[in-house]
Amino acid sequence: MRASAWPLERVLFALAGTMTLLSVALAALVSPWFLLLAAFVGVSQWLYVSVGQCPASFVIERVLHVERGCPR
Repeated sequence: MRASAWPLERVLFALAGTMTLLSVALAALVSPWFLLLAAFVGVSQWLYVSVGQCPASFVIERVLHVERGCPR
């Protein structure tokens, strides 16, 4: 039985959206340097698209045991 009902791709999409919204809110309220977090999220998304692995997917797969919905 899977540890999560959501596949890895859906978890990554939710995490990326949350982190992007958080970085924009922090940039508006605290410091514009938090936009670097949004840039990191974007780079990680492109890394996942091109290579099939990003830092977040590595952690989510290995530590939380969330399975991929789409084969590599």
